[in-house]
Amino acid sequence: MTRQIILTSRLKLVPSTQALLGLEMDDMQAFAKLLGASIAEDWPPGEYDRDAMQFFIDKLREGGADAEGWYGWYAIRQATQTEPATLIGAGGYLGPPDQTGTVELGYSISERWRGQGLAQELVSALVDNALKSGATKIIAHTGSDNPVSIAVLRRCGFRPAPTTDSCRLQFDYYPSF
Repeated sequence: MTRQIILTSRLKLVPSTQALLGLEMDDMQAFAKLLGASIAEDWPPGEYDRDAMQFFIDKLREGGADAEGWYGWYAIRQATQTEPATLIGAGGYLGPPDQTGTVELGYSISERWRGQGLAQELVSALVDNALKSGATKIIAHTGSDNPVSIAVLRRCGFRPAPTTDSCRLQFDYYPSF
């Protein structure tokens, strides 16, 4: 997996490392300084919480350098004339591709930054990155009561997949769509 920073038109995606995650959990000022960004007021967003951070730390510890890039990515809104560079979201994968080439993708955007197309930009960049790094199928889950997330996934090329859980929907992305 590539561990390089990913740039989109408005975002800079930085792969999480054990060091970044440790600072994020223990010293937000040092974390912000290392990222070179201010931190959204409601950080961490959505389902990205301390348990997710610890999961990523554990997986990165187990997998070493080869695991970097297959877990968390920080989404930093690049500076504009009116806004400083700001950490506005998180996304990533639940690990490297399995034996079928499948990875699971997740993402969260801080509330103030929602409704601006940033989630779509983040998801699209993560899809491209996974495909360039060997994934052949990408899945994502969202709540059936989250029409905004459903719309983001659809706009990014994901299609509904069969599931037995009426509260949690699965969407699949194949490069052939």
